[in-house]
This record gives sequence, C-alpha cells and structure tokens, in this order.
Amino acid sequence: MGYRLSAVMKLSLFLVLALTGIFTSVAGLAYTPQAGAPVAQATPSAPLAAMDGIWLGTLDAGGQTLRIQIRLKTNAPASQTCFLDSIDQKAFAIPCSSSQQSGGQLLIDVPDVAGKWAGQLSADGKTLTGTWSQGGNSLPLTLERTATAIEAPSAAPKPVEPAQPPVAIADLKAILDKEMIPVLKDGALESPVSGVTIGVVQHGQRLILTYGAAKPDSVFEIGSITKTFTGLILAQMVEQGKVRFDEPVRELLPPGTVAKPATGAEITLLDLSDQHSGLPRMPDNFHPADQANPYADYDAKLLYAFIAKQGVALPANAPFGYSNLGVGLLGQALANRAGMPYPALLEKQVTGPLNMRDTNIALNPSMRARFIEGHDGEHHPAHAWDLDALAGAGGIRSTAADMLTYLEAQLHPDRLPDSAKTQSEGKTLPAAIARAHTIHADVGQGMHIALNWFRIDETGSYWHNGGTGGYSAYALFNPEKDFAVIVLSNTSPTPDSFTDNLGMHIAQRLGGLPAVALVSEQHKAVAIDPKLLDGYVGAYQLAPNFILTFTKNDNRLFTQATGQPTFEVFPENDKTFFLKVVDAQVTFVTDAQGKATSVILHQGGRDQEAKRIP
Repeated sequence: MGYRLSAVMKLSLFLVLALTGIFTSVAGLAYTPQAGAPVAQATPSAPLAAMDGIWLGTLDAGGQTLRIQIRLKTNAPASQTCFLDSIDQKAFAIPCSSSQQSGGQLLIDVPDVAGKWAGQLSADGKTLTGTWSQGGNSLPLTLERTATAIEAPSAAPKPVEPAQPPVAIADLKAILDKEMIPVLKDGALESPVSGVTIGVVQHGQRLILTYGAAKPDSVFEIGSITKTFTGLILAQMVEQGKVRFDEPVRELLPPGTVAKPATGAEITLLDLSDQHSGLPRMPDNFHPADQANPYADYDAKLLYAFIAKQGVALPANAPFGYSNLGVGLLGQALANRAGMPYPALLEKQVTGPLNMRDTNIALNPSMRARFIEGHDGEHHPAHAWDLDALAGAGGIRSTAADMLTYLEAQLHPDRLPDSAKTQSEGKTLPAAIARAHTIHADVGQGMHIALNWFRIDETGSYWHNGGTGGYSAYALFNPEKDFAVIVLSNTSPTPDSFTDNLGMHIAQRLGGLPAVALVSEQHKAVAIDPKLLDGYVGAYQLAPNFILTFTKNDNRLFTQATGQPTFEVFPENDKTFFLKVVDAQVTFVTDAQGKATSVILHQGGRDQEAKRIP
C-alpha cells in the first residue's frame, strides 16, 4: 500500500523459467522493506527453529537454471519469518510462510507467485530435499544450508537533473507543463485513461495542477498515506488521555483475544506506529476471495484469529519492519477503545475538525461522482480496494485540495481552520500534530520515523507514499522551508515509481536541490512500421513447459508467458521491445523476409533464446 500497501503484492512477474514465476513486486498498499509471514506451531519433535538459516538451491528446467534462496528465522517458539529470493531474476524478499505437515514434511508457501516447496530436512540438518510446484508442474529443488546470504544488488541510481535556484510556486506551473511533455508522450500517463493531480502549498499559497485524465477535484485512493492519519489519531487519543503510547495493544482488543506473553515485553501502540512491532507485513490467513479487491473480506474476526496465533510478544531489539498488518491492527485497536468504527473515528478525530469533507473510507454520493477510475501498470481498468479490519493501513480516499488542508495542518498546527476550534477534538489537534512529528526510531537509508511519517534527515522533509491496485500517491511536507506536495495518480505504482519521482522532483525544485528526472532514458518507446509486428506474432518456446506468445492488436504488440497475464511490449527499435511492468526486454531474430525465427529474453543480466514454434 505504500513504503509501498503492498498487499497482495501484485507481482507483475515476467517469468524467465517455466514454473518459477518469481518477479519483483510492483507495489500494492506500499515502502518496500518486508517481513515474512508467520507460521503455525511446530510439533515438539521437530521445532521450526531446526530449519532456521539460509538455504540455497538451483532449479533446472530443460537446461535453464534459476538460483533460489530461502531465509528462515524463528522469532518466537511458534513463529518464523520467511523470505524467498529469486537471485537470477533480482527478485528479493518475497514473503513466504513455512509450516510443518504430517510426517515431519516442511512446506514453504509463496502465495504471491502461487508456488510451493515441500520436502524434508536431512538428519544432519544441512540439506532440504524436496520439490518446487507451480502452475500444475513440479521440479526437484534441493536446498543446501549456507553461512552467508546472497544479497540484493544495489539499485541503479536514478537519473538526476542539476540543482536550480528554488522555484516559487508562481513559476511552478510553467516549469511542470514543460517537464510533463515527455511524460505524456512516452506513456507514463496514458491518455485518455491515466492522469495525475498535483497539489502544492508554499508559504500559504496553494496551487493545484492536473495532467491527463485527472481533474482538480478528482477523488483518488491514497493507499498507505492513510497510515499517517492513523498515527495522528493515536497522538490525538494520547493527548486526550484515552490511550498511552506504551499501552499494550492486547489491552485494546476484545477480552480473551490473545494471551499476555509469559515473559518479556509485549507490543505497544507506539511499536505499531513506528513500525518496530516485529509483526509480519501481512497475516498468513490473508486469502482474498477476490484478488481484484483483496482486502474487502479481511475482517476483525480474521485479524483477531491471526493475532491469537501470532501472539503479541515483542521481539528483543525488533528492527524496523514495514507492516500493513501492524498499522491496520493499530487502527482497529484505537477504534475499539473509542467504541466506534475506524471511519467514524477518523472523522471525529481528524477530518471533521479539519473540515475535510472529501476524505473518507467509504465514498459519499458527491465523492463517488468524482471518483476517477483506477488503472494497473498497463493502463487496464482496476477495481477499487475496499478495506475492512485493515482500513487504518490504507483505506482512505481523498482529493488534492483536502490533502493540502491536511498537509497545511502539518506545516502550521497553530493555524488550524476555525472549524477545529469549535470541537473538543480540534482543541487537542495542534499538540497531537506536534506529537506525530516526534522522531521515535531509525529506519536506515538516512531516514527516521515519527508516528508513521518518515523523515529525510538531510532535508528535514516528512513523507509517505501509497499504492493500491489502481492508484498511487505521494505526500511530503517540509516545516523549515514551509512547503508541501501531494501527488495523486489513478495508475498503480510502476517499477520506475513515477508518482514518487514526481513528488520528489517537485519538492527538490521547491528546495533548490538536484532533482530526480521524470523520464528515464534507459528505455524509450519509438514509432516503427506496424507491419513489422506481423513477423513477430507467434509462440516461442523458452523451456519445455514455458512459452512466450506474442499477439498484435490495434498495431500494438503484446506478450503472454505460460500461466501469466498479458502485457504490452513497447518498441525501442525495429526488433527490440521492452516491458513497463518489469525490467525485461525482448529482441526478435528474423529471417530475410522479416519473420522472427526466435526471440531473446533479456532479464536479470541474462539473455535466453526461445525458438519459434512452427
């Protein structure tokens, strides 16, 4: 959902091998650090801790190989975190869950790629021998214990434009109108369906701009930016004496939900808000009935069932671990204490005092009429996301104007609207906002975290992003320089993080800093003769059970891998095409007549040739 709500993380994976469907995720409720899923209690005869460690193996499908790494770590007697890394595809930290089946068999489930590994631990504890299953097929996969993990490669630095003098808000429109021309041309915003609304406030002066399909009053899902509202509700209730930061979350759940830990510390409300609770990113009983609307059926009953099994013991020295589950639990707990549903609590504590009439979980008739349709990374229509028990992690919808009201309150809590002064909750809001900015923990990468706001140490800016199945958002405010930015898009987060880049770019321009480029020159679509596509249409076999099929529609080329969705590929030249949903390219090898005889897939630093099927 954001730092990326990645919920179900919608893996836009373009497989390089049959069965392995392991790509990097493109965002869901959205930041990227993740925690693995906890597992069921192990039998006393074979504790899960026996599997702790780093395991490395290689899948072999018809001569094509792919290294798989699994990392397991026990946090409590009945809880283990699990990550799977597809090393050669550069896809790291894919959440998984491990459990023990009858007969002592170990099962590792990777729901994001619909894959499973099942096998046995050797008597000496050094080998896991078993089978990887995916898409109705199976391959042997033996994993050896290793001392050192293969780490994810450092991300390539984003292109940066030179610093310029700080831009005044009066000059910003002319600058962005020019800078957005290549963005609109190259398809980051594909008219007439995709668009972006930008809100900026500087020294009390507001500006709202739109590009593409968006309008100034369009309503968007803001995904994980919701978490900052939940953090502010927490600060409000602390100011009002209704909760304490150090209060165990267990005490805000229905009686008997979860036992108090026998020893040691337990998870507090502050631990949930500053993302140091030790809880996984998502619960392991999260099994959406509708993948297009994944959070809709995850209710309080399921949430409490998971917490009862997981427990509320706080791991010693719990590190930063971005958890949609944790903040969703915080929202539910605060609603319990207040004796009202989370949406009503949100209105009472924040949006009501600030007179934010276009900010809510559910759409009122006015908001519904302006709710812009969401789209996935390929610009296909995407279902809106409805959140129940985890609403506090990513369920809010809003407009640029309302979000500017919210961000102005962050900049100047002493200048709240008159509406706030007439309500008891509004009277505590200035002090609560100040509390929400207090730094509580280090999160690495030059940042600290307050109550769900991340602070960039170098600039003093506070920020959060968000992403759902059809929307992405980015919010930032800088108290020292007195400006704030909100970017709202009706396209889900993309691999190049366009919405984040745009928000950062504007903030950097306002601050007079070097600015991240809006358009990457790494891959740029060009116009080619559409007749060339006829020679590329067909099926190409990459492995015995893995076929790439290319089709032409409306003078555009599309590809579908075995068991995968269909994605458009964009021409870089007459023979090489690239995907936008993941970092992969294809090059067609043709005969004298221009008909492709094979296609070469470029991904993860590897080139693999697939022969045309006659």
